[in-house]
Amino acid sequence: METIAEQSDVFPKLNVEEEPELSATEVESMCMNCHENGTTRLLLTQIPFYKEVVIMSFSCDHCGYENNEIQPGGEIAPKGIEFRTEIVTPRDLNRRVVKSDFSCIRIEELDFEIPAQSQKGEVTTVEGIIDRVVRGLDQDQPVRRIQHPEAAEQIDAFISNLQKLKELERPFTLTLTDISGNSFVENPNAPQKDLATTISYFQRTKEQNHILGIFAHDEVADKPSNDAVEESVKLESVPEEVDSLLKPIREGAWPLEELQGEVLQFKTHCPECAAACDTNMKVTTIPHFKEVVIMATVCDNCGLRTNEVKPGGGIEEQGVKIEVSVRGRIDFARDVLKSESCSLHIRELECEVGAGALGGRFTTIEGLLTAMREQLVESTGMFMDSNDAETKERMDKFFGELDAAIAGNKPLTIVMDDPTGNSYVQSLNDDGTPDTALRIIRYHRSYDQNEELGLNDMKTENYAEEEKTEEADKKENC
Repeated sequence: METIAEQSDVFPKLNVEEEPELSATEVESMCMNCHENGTTRLLLTQIPFYKEVVIMSFSCDHCGYENNEIQPGGEIAPKGIEFRTEIVTPRDLNRRVVKSDFSCIRIEELDFEIPAQSQKGEVTTVEGIIDRVVRGLDQDQPVRRIQHPEAAEQIDAFISNLQKLKELERPFTLTLTDISGNSFVENPNAPQKDLATTISYFQRTKEQNHILGIFAHDEVADKPSNDAVEESVKLESVPEEVDSLLKPIREGAWPLEELQGEVLQFKTHCPECAAACDTNMKVTTIPHFKEVVIMATVCDNCGLRTNEVKPGGGIEEQGVKIEVSVRGRIDFARDVLKSESCSLHIRELECEVGAGALGGRFTTIEGLLTAMREQLVESTGMFMDSNDAETKERMDKFFGELDAAIAGNKPLTIVMDDPTGNSYVQSLNDDGTPDTALRIIRYHRSYDQNEELGLNDMKTENYAEEEKTEEADKKENC
């Protein structure tokens, strides 16, 4: 228990009232400006509503040079992220941006790109990104004008174009791509949908995983020698019942009914404090819907409780849009299955939560509203203390209306849109009569939706024949 407690205190929460003096580590390091010795201060902490970070501050008493950096201290996100933002108004220039070391920034109109790992991670604004580029380009211009006047003239013209972007002589598009998934672009209209920003997630390639230091077991394992190969061949000949620790279930040995009643358990780590904990998994069937897999994690160290639901079947032939009219406490008890691909929209509050925000979960209407509130607080609360009066007033008004809805004092209409068709809302009429407060619409997915789900390139028939043809072609080429 002492080891777990020490591990959870590595990143103390950034709370001035409870922890007025957080201990920072001071390290003597060389100044990159005058090459004398300066001091680097390191602080491991948790930013509220964000994640664990390492804050670094360097100062040199000899030349006065200072430098501040921020790096993520938590886990790397499972997917990369891309923000594509249209900068149209001065308010867009003031959008706060959290960028990691692996962020690649591109301005489409100038065909200009800041490569990943060329700058340290920082918390800045869109205008601050442009200012940093201008300072970097203008740094050696006096010497360049003497030695390479033509190149200096081209750089001056490019700096002038960047200054015009700051003056918003024309709108421009800023694209931030981060393979680590640890970047963020502020939504100034939160909790309403950001119409100027498109957020997309992508699977990293093997090369991108290697850049982040992520390797598969077979990539880091030593290549087996000839003796090891011979030994493995001998082991394969040993009967499975004698040699194997985990034995596969033989056909008919465990009926499906018993498998559905069994609760499976495996070891994992808490996403909040990284302590070891158990995750329980169970296969169950939702009446009038389909088979699902429910996973629940409880951490004894910090008390965190999470649940996640995965559809047991495949993607349905059609997408589904479910509209629920929440008239009072009676509708709060409806069971809800939300898949990972399902987005949520509350019409009366003009609030929209993206598909990947809440993950897959099996809950109720009340639990869904509460989870949406927590998600919105996490996504908008990072800069809550530095927002202007107008933004604070708008956020307070929105959360007041949402709290009134959760208390059952405000009617709402919740729209769930799931292109995979794997979401479900319980009907209150068990006798088969229509539920007037529940409307279900099925639709055919668009090409872009199928592309995002990976269905356009998926082949489920006669794929074995293509493999045989490819093998035959290889043999002929040999």
